[in-house]
Amino acid sequence: MSDALTHECGLAFVRLRKPISWFQKERGDALWGLRKLYLLMEKQHNRGQDGAGIACVKFDMPAGDSFLERERTAKRNPIERLFDEALSPAIELGEAEMNSLSEVALKRKFPLLGEVLLGHLRYGTHSGNSSSMCHPYVRRSNSESRSIAMAGNFNLTNSRELFGKLIEYGLHPVGDSDTGVVLEKIGYFVDREHAHLEATMGEGSFVGLTGSALAAEISRQLDLARVLRKATEQFDGGYVFAGILGNGDSFVCRDPAGIRPGFYLVTDDCIAVASERAALSTVFNTDPRDIEAIPPGHALVMKKSGEFAIERFAEPLPLRQCTFERIYFSRGNDPAIYRERKQLGRNLAPRVVSALGGDLDHAVFGFIPNTSETSYYGLIEALGEERNRMAADRIWADVRAGKATQESIRAMLDGRIRAEKVAHKDQRLRTFITHDAARRDLVNHIYDITRGTVFPDDTLVVVDDSIVRGTTLRESIITMLARLNPKAMLVASASPPIMYPDCYGIDMSQLGRFIAFEAAVGLAREHGHAAVLDEIEAKCTEQSTWAPERMKNHVQLLYGLFTLHQIEDKVAELIRSRSLDWSGEIRVVYQSVEGLRESMPDHSGDWYFTGEYPTVGGYRVLNTAYLNWRRGAEGRRAY
Repeated sequence: MSDALTHECGLAFVRLRKPISWFQKERGDALWGLRKLYLLMEKQHNRGQDGAGIACVKFDMPAGDSFLERERTAKRNPIERLFDEALSPAIELGEAEMNSLSEVALKRKFPLLGEVLLGHLRYGTHSGNSSSMCHPYVRRSNSESRSIAMAGNFNLTNSRELFGKLIEYGLHPVGDSDTGVVLEKIGYFVDREHAHLEATMGEGSFVGLTGSALAAEISRQLDLARVLRKATEQFDGGYVFAGILGNGDSFVCRDPAGIRPGFYLVTDDCIAVASERAALSTVFNTDPRDIEAIPPGHALVMKKSGEFAIERFAEPLPLRQCTFERIYFSRGNDPAIYRERKQLGRNLAPRVVSALGGDLDHAVFGFIPNTSETSYYGLIEALGEERNRMAADRIWADVRAGKATQESIRAMLDGRIRAEKVAHKDQRLRTFITHDAARRDLVNHIYDITRGTVFPDDTLVVVDDSIVRGTTLRESIITMLARLNPKAMLVASASPPIMYPDCYGIDMSQLGRFIAFEAAVGLAREHGHAAVLDEIEAKCTEQSTWAPERMKNHVQLLYGLFTLHQIEDKVAELIRSRSLDWSGEIRVVYQSVEGLRESMPDHSGDWYFTGEYPTVGGYRVLNTAYLNWRRGAEGRRAY
């Protein structure tokens, strides 16, 4: 993807099923769980590079010792920084002394060593990039079973309303961030669960219990599924939350539409959870088929006792798993994602051949690094098959006409699809560079080219996984590729045009920044349809005070005026820099929505392409985003 998207965070969770002393004795590694957490986070490094955090719960610590620890950082290389610090005492102690220490001594020596471990990778969007914004968030109490650390990959469309609900409960929350609101709401119902259990004192297993024995029994009977049912009742959004209580209980829950991904693996040694199946498969050397997805509207609930279950906490909605997970965010070594991305490329082939007028002999094919590479392979395969079909048709025609010779047949079979690595990505642009001139200069040098791969009579075809804002294409990639001096360029997007905001985890809420929207607005004005912009504004204003379930997508009136081909032609104009010193033609080809759905039939979360949102809150976000754009308030969040 040439335009970076953010806020698709990553979760890593490890719950040991054996005592730390067992790993110390049998594996020779008391830090086994902590190292597995590190690997899970490193294997999901792609999901968050702006910050990281770790929390742990330590079982059976003596009074006066900490039972819940948390460390976070937003400095460079956050994962490495956290674990260098967490594991550093091992260097001082040495192997022999490490193996001689008791569990309690080990936990005192290693603050982040515990039986329940939670890690988070952050891609920051709003709220800045300080360590205080990194997950896990913590709600502390002197009572183990009331203390909570929580992290998530999510966005809620109605966090402001939920904040108001906390005030109604009589709480005084500080800040209205999604994470803080979620933590406080779950914490409130954890407190309510305690109150419910305390109200049953004198009944059943509580008879005769007082003091610490009573507290232990309440902790044992805490029903986290019931807590989640009550706490999430009004949540609107896409999410996977993980929470660990100081008493050793823990949970990982997934939104009712399955928008955000969450996978778990159960082994003899541990229960592990991650945002990506491939991370679990690699770290634990496990067949991906042995790794399960947490069902939508369900939570993986684990008790300190070791009991665990999948519990339903919300009525599942129609399944709408996010397609951008498959197109861009997740690592491509997941077998299913690899197949899907290749199919996206294959489905582009007919449109690419048509755009080239069938002339594959004068075309060079490349990709924009790095996530478009697999789609590029699929495109090259399909084009190779198409070339063979075209050659076979020509040979058969010559045979039927009596003109076929050995030389002519060889000539027709000699050609190949000219696949080249024309672009290389040298570095990642860091977010701390904010000065526009400096940023533009760095953007121009993110990519480099392989000279000598393209000739002046060639059309250069480059595959990108998606085109969001078009900024990097215009400011960097097209300028860089033009130095190869092709006759023309064709940019082929493996995904359809992004036409609508996202509000479930990806930072795409500002409608006016989408190049497809910019193209549609430009076309409306050029073709005398500018009045539709006023019509949409009037309809959006009218429903702006309505409940979200009554709202409709009125922005589709704009897109309905134009064909995909018209949008493509206008986008091709917009990605051409005014300062470009190259006169060749630029064209754009997008994946169709049908091609997307055929490539990944199990992932129907395509609202940013279609405007068909999985929850009612999405329509309110779209409505707000359009009004923000129309009123020049594009810097504001739409949710």
